[in-house]
Amino acid sequence: MKKMIVSPCISICKMDPITGFCTGCARSSEEKIIWKDKNTADDWKTSNLIDIQKRMNTSTLKNFKESYEFKLKNGISLIKKKKLDEQK
Repeated sequence: MKKMIVSPCISICKMDPITGFCTGCARSSEEKIIWKDKNTADDWKTSNLIDIQKRMNTSTLKNFKESYEFKLKNGISLIKKKKLDEQK
């Protein structure tokens, strides 16, 4: 069975009006749409994961990696988990 490439969304969905990229995952609106397309190739997704991290400054990249790694292991981003925990 083929392993799914997990979306880089880390639950900070706010577009920066200057750069046009999401402040959480550094994707453009178009890239988000491409990720959701079931026909998008894994090669494109892998390449996009590399590209978006190149767009991030040091602190954003650190936060992204921490939350994305948590998402890969737990099925939910660290930020989303914290938001859910706060609601309890």
